[in-house]
Amino acid sequence: MARWLPRSADLTRFCQKLNRVKTLEDDMMETSFNRCLSTIDLTLLGIGGMVGSGLYVLTGTVAKEIAGPAVIVSFIIAGFASLLAALCYAEFGARVPKTGSAYMFTYVSVGEIWAFLIGWNVLLEYMIGGAAVARAWSGYLDSIFNHKIKNFTETHVGAWQVPFLAHYPDFLAAAILLVATTFISFGAKVSSWLNHVFSAISMGVILFILIMGFVLAQPKNWSAQEGGFAPYGLSGIMAGTATCFYAFVGFDVIAASSEEARNPQQAVPRAIAFSLGLATGAYILVSVVLTLMVPWHTLDPDSALADAFYRRGYSWAGFLVAAGSICAMNTVLLSNLFSLPRIVYAMAEDGLFFRVFSQVHPRTQVPVIGIVVFGLLMALLALVFDLEALVQFLSIGTLLAYTFVAASIIVLRFQQQKVDAPVPAAGGRPSPEPREGPSAGELKEYESFSDKLQLVDRDKSKEHREPGQLKAAFEPYLEFLSDFYPGEVVTVAVVTLMVSAICLCSILVFGNTHLHLPTWSYSLLLVLFSLGFLLSLLLIWAHEQQRGTQTFQIPLVPLSPALSIVLNIYLMLKLSYMTWLRFAIWLLLGLLVYFGYGIWHSKENLQEPRPQRVSARYVVFPSGSLEERVQAVQPSSQPATGLPDTDTEDCKR
Repeated sequence: MARWLPRSADLTRFCQKLNRVKTLEDDMMETSFNRCLSTIDLTLLGIGGMVGSGLYVLTGTVAKEIAGPAVIVSFIIAGFASLLAALCYAEFGARVPKTGSAYMFTYVSVGEIWAFLIGWNVLLEYMIGGAAVARAWSGYLDSIFNHKIKNFTETHVGAWQVPFLAHYPDFLAAAILLVATTFISFGAKVSSWLNHVFSAISMGVILFILIMGFVLAQPKNWSAQEGGFAPYGLSGIMAGTATCFYAFVGFDVIAASSEEARNPQQAVPRAIAFSLGLATGAYILVSVVLTLMVPWHTLDPDSALADAFYRRGYSWAGFLVAAGSICAMNTVLLSNLFSLPRIVYAMAEDGLFFRVFSQVHPRTQVPVIGIVVFGLLMALLALVFDLEALVQFLSIGTLLAYTFVAASIIVLRFQQQKVDAPVPAAGGRPSPEPREGPSAGELKEYESFSDKLQLVDRDKSKEHREPGQLKAAFEPYLEFLSDFYPGEVVTVAVVTLMVSAICLCSILVFGNTHLHLPTWSYSLLLVLFSLGFLLSLLLIWAHEQQRGTQTFQIPLVPLSPALSIVLNIYLMLKLSYMTWLRFAIWLLLGLLVYFGYGIWHSKENLQEPRPQRVSARYVVFPSGSLEERVQAVQPSSQPATGLPDTDTEDCKR
């Protein structure tokens, strides 16, 4: 029976396959896409992805039902929380100017299977998001015409009462998706121009709302007679923050477009900062004027802005608000259709998804096949499926992507920088890095003699420390960590940090409600997991990180990404169990695709070195002696070459 069990070497090789990282090209500016997008183009794409119908609907809903006028504070906190995630995207987008967004960032730093799962979730997120926006667009337009479109469809086509299907087929939503797909397939410049038009109209309407709103503002609506500024207290503000956080989802379209930016090293960080700042300002100011125009407890959650103008005697302003809302939804729709095929392209180009989606049209320089196929799938979702039960899936996919990107920033920052041209060893071949980082007392194995010389030089020269090595100030206290290979301790600490964050947030979310923990155990667990989180953070900080790079770097690493990780995990655990169940089913489907196709067709799998006939291996014993083993290797799959066999020769040096 033991012969059927996998050997430890096979398991190790299998785990290495799952966690292999993407090898980047020497010239990352080389691409089959058209680098035509400026900073303004990227900024407007980001604004279009964030400032959608939420500005016209979400502000009124949160103000009336959750936070009151203190929705302003909720948006400020949510904007800061989103900034932590956005800065992580900005650093990666500048350092790795390739399409793929969170999928690509995870692939180059964490590992292949994690990158695939992130890309797989983002894929469904964009499909559901685009279909949901199309149905909202259709419903909003239908309401302007007193639901005549819906009534006509139900009368002549019929209504359905089938689980998971919509009550009636929404032909208008499917049609707008097909039209948008056609424009997107014409190229990045056409998509950008169309986004400019809708964004300009939307921002003009927002400017009108702000000017008219401040003219009609009545400070008494924040007075104690109307319930005060924060009628629901701090708990209402924080609950509103959790809802408002999702209003800023959409800036990742900028990172997904970095391969089409003219100067991504500067354009991507600037566009993310500008778009997030403008979106946050728009949400805050609209919340101010909305709650000052009419008392917050009288707002209509479905059409707060239009209703507020109507009640102040400006019913004609409702048409402008409706136009702005439709244009804002158009920009979100374009953002989804623009990003989705590019992430699919990145996965297909790496061999993890079907190769047909990696084809780029020679004239438009966009992945037309991916645009058409996923545009049709999105239209089908909007046509027949009930998306209300699936909309919460958008949250978990986005938050998971944010979490992995934040963790990837920490791992990447404490990795050794790869040189473009490795220095050849004595034999004329570039010397590979050590296979694995040894711990104290174990055999340290290196592939060539030059590696041994580099190890000796590193031990002799403690002044210059590479990223991932222990800082000199901490070496007397943490000397046992100096024997690990640079970056190993940081990677383990990041995993420990994430586990501690999951446990800490689980106690905060479920401790008093589902687990019914007594006060003493609740407090004890909070202290223990908080200490684990802080100790992991300090251990990461005790190591050297990369300095002086030419591109943008997020400040306060590892603190900033760690705070983003905690916030994202907390919000994920607040989602319903049905969302987690659907998420688990989708993950299982993704694993079937990965193990059935991706792991075998991965470019990294095809680039793995073949077994060599002769191998030289140097082993460093704890005592410092060096033994060379030279042995002939005759693979069983190759025929004999007629060369004489060479016995294993050991020589002590």
